[in-house]
Amino acid sequence: MTERRSNRTVERVIEGPDGRRERVMVNIAESPTSWLHARGMLSQRQFDAAEALRRDWEQAGMGARVTMNWDLAAVPVRAGRGGAPGQAPTLARMSARDRLNGALAAAGPGLVDILWRVVCACESLVAAERALGWPARAGKLVLGFALDRVGDFYRIR
Repeated sequence: MTERRSNRTVERVIEGPDGRRERVMVNIAESPTSWLHARGMLSQRQFDAAEALRRDWEQAGMGARVTMNWDLAAVPVRAGRGGAPGQAPTLARMSARDRLNGALAAAGPGLVDILWRVVCACESLVAAERALGWPARAGKLVLGFALDRVGDFYRIR
């Protein structure tokens, strides 16, 4: 992942769900889902589902890398790295990837793009709507549907 900082925003080059690299601007102080939740546009359940999905995306190591990943070096097996106790970091990463794929499959076709752009890539809702060719304000509704399905997958009440 390439970063260029400017005040509180970061330009990132990340790999999309189709394998292509894209540039996105991220406010490092606030994620798009936390912004939407703080303004009452996402319920607590939807926000928790978004956080669970993003946590699995980050733990699975799905972002593009431009340097060596030292996390994959020979490390003693430890508990508390996100997987089951005693799992090696690579097994925890594989478990996170399985959960991520399951959550995205639960969201269904047509909803994965908005989830990836807003939740994983931290792209603004307006930018995601524009990139997907959607009308203004359609993304909030579709993101809500997608997060409800992801919440069902993660069994969030």
